[in-house]
Amino acid sequence: MSIADNLKQVLTELPTGVRLVAVSKFNPNEAIEEAYRAGQRIFGESKVQEMTAKQESLPNDIEWHFIGHLQTNKIKYMAPYVAMIHGIDSYKLLTEVNKQAQKVGRVIDCLLQVHVAQEETKFGFSPDECRAMLVDGAWKTLENIRICGLMGMASNTDDTKQIDREFETLHNLFEELRVTFFVDAPQFKELSMGMSHDYHLAIARGSTLVRVGSKIFGERNY
Repeated sequence: MSIADNLKQVLTELPTGVRLVAVSKFNPNEAIEEAYRAGQRIFGESKVQEMTAKQESLPNDIEWHFIGHLQTNKIKYMAPYVAMIHGIDSYKLLTEVNKQAQKVGRVIDCLLQVHVAQEETKFGFSPDECRAMLVDGAWKTLENIRICGLMGMASNTDDTKQIDREFETLHNLFEELRVTFFVDAPQFKELSMGMSHDYHLAIARGSTLVRVGSKIFGERNY
């Protein structure tokens, strides 16, 4: 199966209202170009340097989503072009994105990353930390970011019931925050959850953005 065939297969499985972020990290430009020719426009990267190099050399109508763990000192490199940052895991990071977006005259769409997995290795706010940050309200003064929803990862396990519970937890938090803090903010509508091995479960729990890499590009060589 070619990349284009794999892409078409994944797209046929996505219901209306669910968008595909093709996770192109560690894949060469040629692979991205093949997916691009097949109609894909949203690509996800996890290293700012790699994403910026690709952004400079690939078609300029690509929508670049940053899906990795973000360090504050790297934001300035992608602020001019990044379409959405999925992994905002602290208020400090949000303020830095706002600052760098302001410098380049942009408003950057952001998702708050929430830790719902049973693993220590995943980043993100706990649900209570996320609530506390929003209750505090200081984020409302940040004019160069838009909080568009939540992002999370389920545990890396074969236990589908556990994965389903974690996605359900994230979805319930998303609905709670939407009615509590974003009832007048139509942009708060994105729930980024689900990867190559679990996106069907994520879609069943209300995901609007699935991050699929290996099912499209094949297993990666790190």
